[in-house]
Amino acid sequence: MGSLSNESFDQFLDSLKQAGVEISNERELRERLAEAQRWRFAFATLAANGRLLGIRFQDSSSRVNEADIHRAFTRFKFPENLETTFAASLRTEH
Repeated sequence: MGSLSNESFDQFLDSLKQAGVEISNERELRERLAEAQRWRFAFATLAANGRLLGIRFQDSSSRVNEADIHRAFTRFKFPENLETTFAASLRTEH
């Protein structure tokens, strides 16, 4: 009954930030992921539906490195379709 990865959500979020992703209401996001048994599932849910909580992922400076995002999603063993959806959401205006 091993986990998908021994690495934490903190490391994953830090990887996204290093790739240029800005996170609005990051404190709330981190608190919710810390409470979740399955942080990857919680992240997927909050990435898609966190706007009501003020949680947003943005590329407001147009400096997001898509290769680094890909590496983060691969390293933390997220499904490819989530990575694709996440990357597309960074390119759209909200």
